[in-house]
Amino acid sequence: MNDSANETRSVVIERELPHPPERIWRALTQPHLLEEWLMKTDFLPEVGGGFRFAAEWGAVTGEVKTAETGKWLSYTWGDGTLDTVVTWTLKPSGSGTLLRMEQTGFRTDQPRYLMGATAGWPRFLDNLEQLLARID
Repeated sequence: MNDSANETRSVVIERELPHPPERIWRALTQPHLLEEWLMKTDFLPEVGGGFRFAAEWGAVTGEVKTAETGKWLSYTWGDGTLDTVVTWTLKPSGSGTLLRMEQTGFRTDQPRYLMGATAGWPRFLDNLEQLLARID
């Protein structure tokens, strides 16, 4: 039996942001702010809660798995074929917050999804940084 069929890939991005964890948490969890940097959504940071992200290219659905205000957040992210988990970790640092985003669970037979996430998340995080500079 070939175990490589069960292997998965991940996308990990870390950024040092000059903002407190509380500000970043708001941008990660409030629908009107999420819409500004990520996608239109009905997201609420409640464990077990379902949500939908929608964009011109399509939509993904998910369910919140864990949420610790200002510290970490994880949720499923899928479209019927894709079945991944996005985890955000916020760690206070001397100059603000170390933000880590990890999307896990890309199967090896899903290279287009992995390439899309690898290209897309840096752009989304650039948008997040721009938003954080504007909000209080």
